[in-house]
Amino acid sequence: MLKNITKTGLLILLFSWAALLKAEPTATGYQTLSPAQPTQHADKIEVIEFFWYGCPHCYSFEPLLEKWVKSQPKNVEFIRQPAVFSDLWGKHAKAYFTAEALGVVDKVHADFFDAIQNKKEKLETEEQLAKFFVAHGVDEASFHEAYNSFLVDSKMRQAPVLATRYGVTGVPAIIINGKYLTNGPLAGSHEKMIEVMDSLIKQENAAK
Repeated sequence: MLKNITKTGLLILLFSWAALLKAEPTATGYQTLSPAQPTQHADKIEVIEFFWYGCPHCYSFEPLLEKWVKSQPKNVEFIRQPAVFSDLWGKHAKAYFTAEALGVVDKVHADFFDAIQNKKEKLETEEQLAKFFVAHGVDEASFHEAYNSFLVDSKMRQAPVLATRYGVTGVPAIIINGKYLTNGPLAGSHEKMIEVMDSLIKQENAAK
């Protein structure tokens, strides 16, 4: 019964996202958040990506985003934030937060996307995730300790709240400096999202 509920909720989210993709892009390619949200570093331009490993749009956006991140100056702070809109999304978010706690995001992030999107692996339970992390050089005991840590649990509790705070209803979504939201439907394409991000960062830098 629970599995059916989860699948139904997931289908609703995917159909909602498909409907959004048919929407016309806005003239600006972004929405202004009201109220603006505080950032972690006042001296930097903060860019947050809300994503889900099971989202094909996030997967196709990832190469563009990775290239973009590598080209940014030191005053741009990039933060990945898993979105949690269902039980399954939560399981994948916990995997990311565990990787973050272990300091191995760079080692596992791309491969986790590949495992979900291309290999169609089920990486949901603690045991399944343990095997994945161990295959990427993580000590099994360290994995379990991080997976069940207070830090990861706290981030899991915060994740749904953050999405609500920023008005995120689909992924991938980008928040620029706590003030603006852009995504595929608003910008028109993933390439246009990058252009919008660059434009807003330039605008925020000029305002400092």
